[in-house]
Amino acid sequence: MKYIPNTKNDLKDMLKIIGEKSTDNLISKIIPDNLRPKKGLEIGDPLSEYDLLLDVECLKKNNKKLICFNGGGVYDHYIPSAVDFLSSRSEFYTSYTPYQAEVSQGTLQYLYEFQSMISELSGLDVSNASLYDGASAVAEACSMAVNITSKNKILLSKTINPNYLDVLKTYLSNRSINVDFIHHDDGITDLNHKIQNIEDYACIAIQSPNYFGIIEDWSRWSEKINDKCLLVSISDPQSLSILKSPGDSGADIYCGEGQTLGNYMNFGGPFLGLLSSKLKYIRKMPGRLIGKTEDIEGKEGYVLTLQAREQHIRRDKANSNICTNQSLLALRASIYMSLMGHKGLSKLSKVCFDKSHYAAKEISKLSKFRLPYCNSFVKEFVVETTIDIDDLIANAVNEGISLSKLNNSENKLLIAVTEKRTRAEIDLLISFLKKQ
Repeated sequence: MKYIPNTKNDLKDMLKIIGEKSTDNLISKIIPDNLRPKKGLEIGDPLSEYDLLLDVECLKKNNKKLICFNGGGVYDHYIPSAVDFLSSRSEFYTSYTPYQAEVSQGTLQYLYEFQSMISELSGLDVSNASLYDGASAVAEACSMAVNITSKNKILLSKTINPNYLDVLKTYLSNRSINVDFIHHDDGITDLNHKIQNIEDYACIAIQSPNYFGIIEDWSRWSEKINDKCLLVSISDPQSLSILKSPGDSGADIYCGEGQTLGNYMNFGGPFLGLLSSKLKYIRKMPGRLIGKTEDIEGKEGYVLTLQAREQHIRRDKANSNICTNQSLLALRASIYMSLMGHKGLSKLSKVCFDKSHYAAKEISKLSKFRLPYCNSFVKEFVVETTIDIDDLIANAVNEGISLSKLNNSENKLLIAVTEKRTRAEIDLLISFLKKQ
């Protein structure tokens, strides 16, 4: 319910029934005094609905809308209105876990379609019905590799998004799994890195486009490891519309963040994680998988085929502690992909490619800026500067531009250019940098 009104008499009656004198007494038994706010919420006095709306409108006027050139795993793409409209239908946003297939056909069907489309993008046999986000998907993919191989070592590229690496370390911190790293050479995972006893590793994980925006070559890594361990590929699914797929590149498992498929930036979440693999690893896959079948009358139907939930199997048999999926966000992704289609997704990525390369070319002409890495990128690139980064970002806000620096870097920006950025906006960014 949107509103749950309780009068003073209602509260008094409820307190009398449970034997409490006041709500403060009730709360103090649950929340210790030292953890309760001393000054209250400090949001002002109660207002009527109309006065509250006026107050919010005044607050909104203080917001400054910035032109977004931020990236690093979350991107400002255009979302067709149909995605919002369809996903806002009550039968979708109020749906729960499809325990009973006979009354959950709609939910099961769109999750099946979601799995099918992610499998197409990844070039792998099977996908699950989504995970929590890209970071947990990477962690689950590496954990899956450990479960498949029964090995306790994994090898990760240092070009993987640092947020993913942080979550992965947390996931594996109490599992006695050793994590080793391959460093990068000019923004690309060092293919010449000598791997001692490669057969001791459960997997090697490579991201492409990587954290620096650069396209990596999964095929060469597949040749290098030569089936001695598994290859985990990480990627933005939208970029896969114009790149050689993980499956065609020899990857065993694919994982990534699905935010670019019809979901807003949302201040960093909620998002949805993507996971695909070869068919032979299906029983080691976390989460749940939807299947299509026929009933006794020959009618098409959808079911929960595999499910690693604690309600269904013993905990010690579970592949992971993932027990749900981002169903509403997976629905948005399904609607988005069905609207865009093969041609639409690839055309969109090509537009991002053209715009980002135009921006990079013009920025590289400026005396105080340079591109430290190669120009093999889709929509995101690193810019190095001699100017103080924090001052530069603060000055950009004053010009209506949002920029962000490369993780743990004192002199590098990470710039993303999507299809939403117009020529005028890109030129405004270039003009701003030129004045610094």
